[in-house]
Amino acid sequence: MPGLSFFKVLGSGHEAGFGLRPSASRQGLFALFDDDARAADFLHRSELAAAYRRHAAEFFCVRLRAYAARGSWAGRRFALGAAPPVQGPIAALTRAAIRPAAALDFWRHAPPSERALEAAAGCRLVTAIGEAPLLRQATFTVWDSTEAMDRYARTGAHLEAIRAAQRGRHFAESLFVRFVPYAAEGAWKGRSLG
Repeated sequence: MPGLSFFKVLGSGHEAGFGLRPSASRQGLFALFDDDARAADFLHRSELAAAYRRHAAEFFCVRLRAYAARGSWAGRRFALGAAPPVQGPIAALTRAAIRPAAALDFWRHAPPSERALEAAAGCRLVTAIGEAPLLRQATFTVWDSTEAMDRYARTGAHLEAIRAAQRGRHFAESLFVRFVPYAAEGAWKGRSLG
C-alpha cells in the first residue's frame, strides 16, 4: 500500500467491550500513512477499504493527527503532526503489551474502569481493541474535549487502574497517544459520527 508505514489489524471484545469474551463481528484497522493524501487514497480508492465496506454491517473511520505521544508500539514511536487543540474533540489511544505474570491483576481492574468509561460525560466513542487476546490490548476513545478526557482519566476506577499498573509493572511496552480528529465518516453502534 503506497505511503503505508505502519499498521495493525485489531480484534475486539464482545460488543466492543473490555471483557475476555472476543467479538466475532467487530474488528479494527489502525494504519499510519506518510500523509493525508495517501490515507484518503486508501480509504476511498483501495480494494481493501472497499472490501471492508462491502462486508460490514456498519463501517466507521476517523482520520487523526497525533499531538502528544508517550511510549511505543512494537518498538515504533509516533511522530507528532498537530498542535494541541484549544477546544473541540480529541481522540486517545492507550495500548499495552501486558506482562503474563501481571495479566490477572490487570484484568481485575478492567470492569470498574469500563463501567466508569461508559458513563463518563463527554465520551463520544469507546472501544476495546487488541492485537491478541489477554496480553496485547488497547482502548480507543473520542471525547468532546481534553477536559472531558482528563476528568475521566485522572479520577476513580481509571486512576486506580493506572496506579495498580505502575505498582505491579503490568506492561512490557505501552503507548499513550492523543490525537486531533480531522475527518470522520460512517456510523458506530447505530450512531452517525461523521
